[in-house]
Parts: sequence; C-alpha cells; structure tokens
Amino acid sequence: MRTNTIGAKYLVVGATLAAFVAVLVVVVRSASAHIDQGAAAALIQPVVALVLLTAIAVLMAVAYRNVAIIRGATSERYFKTFTVDKPAEWVERPIRTYMNLLELPVLFYLVCLLMLTTGRFDSVQVSLAWVFVITRYAHAVIYIGFNHVPLRFAAFLTGVLTLAVIWTRFAEQNLNWHLS
Repeated sequence: MRTNTIGAKYLVVGATLAAFVAVLVVVVRSASAHIDQGAAAALIQPVVALVLLTAIAVLMAVAYRNVAIIRGATSERYFKTFTVDKPAEWVERPIRTYMNLLELPVLFYLVCLLMLTTGRFDSVQVSLAWVFVITRYAHAVIYIGFNHVPLRFAAFLTGVLTLAVIWTRFAEQNLNWHLS
C-alpha cells in the first residue's frame, strides 16, 4: 500500500514537471532573437533576490541553532565537533538550505555574470532568471517549513531544468549554436 502512495505522489510530481517543461519550451520557442542590451538592472534584480535568500537562510540557521541551545533542545557541544548530541532535524534544516544555496546557484551566478559581461541576453533570459530564483525560494520554504520530499524534489528539479535552459540559450546566443 505504501508503495502505491509514494508512486502516486511521484506521478503527480512527474506530471507537474512535464507541464513545467512544456511551458518552458513554449516560452523559449516564442522568444524573439533580439538581444536587449539595456536590461542590466533587470538581470541584476533576480541575482540580488537570490543573494537575499542566502542571507535569510544563514540568519535563520544562526537563530534556529541558538534557540535550540537556549531551549535545551541541543547542546553547544554538538556545534564543536558535529559528532555528539545531534540536535533535532529542524535545527539543521536552515544551515542545509544555506549550503544548498551555495551549490547549484553558483552556476546561476556565473551565467548571469557572463550575460552581463557580454551584454547578450534578452527578456526571456531575465524571466527565466526569475523563475530559477522562485524555484530556489520554493525549495527553501518547503525544506525549512515542512520538508515534503516529493514537493521539495519538484522545486529542485524545476530549478535545474530552468538553469539548463538559461545556459542553453546563453550558449546559442553567444556561440551561434542552433539547437532545434
């Protein structure tokens, strides 16, 4: 019975991801080839929004850890070696979220920097940057808030797919690749 429940959850996640990919394909295919040279501020905004999320996650980690120590839910000794007196899982979610925000987003920051440096991006790239940032916010809220794994995975995978589309479009626009 449990396998059917898990299978149903992942079927819903798969259908949601398929719909998301279809929307991405439609948006990218309908985009003009015109590169908007004057939109640097529009591209910097999602970058700043992601930096803000990273700052929020690290502040939450500090707060959660200190609250856990003050309440006696964990000992300070754990944070010296990370081997004894392991705290409740909720205490560590914000720091794990922070670490997640230092992994995949590195590729986002890099492609945004490259787009800003070359000046070769358009409004679709800016929109896709916002979609990526939204997926990271969703992932963080799901993970810290209630940690529903199928939903968290869907948020993660939509971010990965969006980032792949951003990189593919950047490569096409700058290397004269034509992927059809």
